[in-house]
Amino acid sequence: MKSEKTRRSTIEAIVFLTLLVSVFSFLGYKMGGSNMLKTLMNTAHDLLLNTVFYLMGITVLTGALSKLMSEFGVVNLLERILRPLMKPLYNLPGVAALGAVMTFLSDNPAIIALSKDRNFASFFKKYQLISLTNFGTAFGMGFVVIITMVGYVQITGALVGLAGAFCGSIISTRVMQRKCLKAYPELDSPVLESAAGESFEEQPEEENQDGIFMRFLNAVLDGGKNGVELGLQIIPGVLIITTAVIMLTFGAGPEGVYNGSSSQGVPVLPWLAEKIHWVFEWLFGFEHMELIAFPMTALGAVGAALGLLPTFNAAGFLDGNTVAVFTAIGMCWSGFLSTHTAMLDSMGYRKVISKAIGAHAVAGLCAGVIAHFLYLLISLI
Repeated sequence: MKSEKTRRSTIEAIVFLTLLVSVFSFLGYKMGGSNMLKTLMNTAHDLLLNTVFYLMGITVLTGALSKLMSEFGVVNLLERILRPLMKPLYNLPGVAALGAVMTFLSDNPAIIALSKDRNFASFFKKYQLISLTNFGTAFGMGFVVIITMVGYVQITGALVGLAGAFCGSIISTRVMQRKCLKAYPELDSPVLESAAGESFEEQPEEENQDGIFMRFLNAVLDGGKNGVELGLQIIPGVLIITTAVIMLTFGAGPEGVYNGSSSQGVPVLPWLAEKIHWVFEWLFGFEHMELIAFPMTALGAVGAALGLLPTFNAAGFLDGNTVAVFTAIGMCWSGFLSTHTAMLDSMGYRKVISKAIGAHAVAGLCAGVIAHFLYLLISLI
């Protein structure tokens, strides 16, 4: 048994080293070894200074705003407004609306804290509670994504993308529920036998005796602090994933020469996308195959995907339709490959991970397609 484990570990090490050396050898051959290393470092440095800190500024501001909305009752108001939509659209109890609001203002894992609340969970059947991972993820970091897109003066595209993500969330949640019930009929039972009331009541907090000004000040500072933490969390994804994607997406410099500057590389991904370019042109309206890098990056980290926007904007690739598709896919997927497994594992339903991932992958693509054709329709009006 031990020898088998050692042999497997050795094989994995050899395969990993082979792939690593192959990739860097290929890039070094095309770009030159020195230029490749310079580009690697310069791209990461440029992303840190010009993208990460920009995104951190957005997360600090949105964090402060979301905390203000929570402090002064806007979150509860939104939850009450959205509650009647939950059953007909998502086949979820009305209290699930709170999950959508919380993940939209923060990130995917916010839904886990709610699902572990016994009072909250008592309103759900097991398959419904499991589907909260797909439901909440479809709104994860939505506020940050929308504000970032609006920053590129593409308000219409961002709003159309929001509508596409909303449609994607319905598809993901419904497909997830259907798959779970088909594979595991026993999940069609209450999570808890509880005599909960007709509305979910959050745990009572100590009454805040501070005046309005102090409540405002504390909310802004606490929310901003949360925004800083979120901004720090996206640094590894932006620097590692986005650097790798950029170096596999863009080509040489303006003169066609590699000189070690940032955002250079070997356009492997566009070359692959060109082989089936008609698919992306028809489904998403992409005129530049480099744009496929955004949805591919959003699979693992939407923060890293947002890090591609300055480069796309500088290249003149961003238009209303592109922003709409990016918003829909980025918000709906919001890095689900890196969070779904951990979320479902923490809920104790590891067996449905593959079904959740499959449903959400399809839903994200549908969100992008819907956003594209919806934007075309609006453009014709």
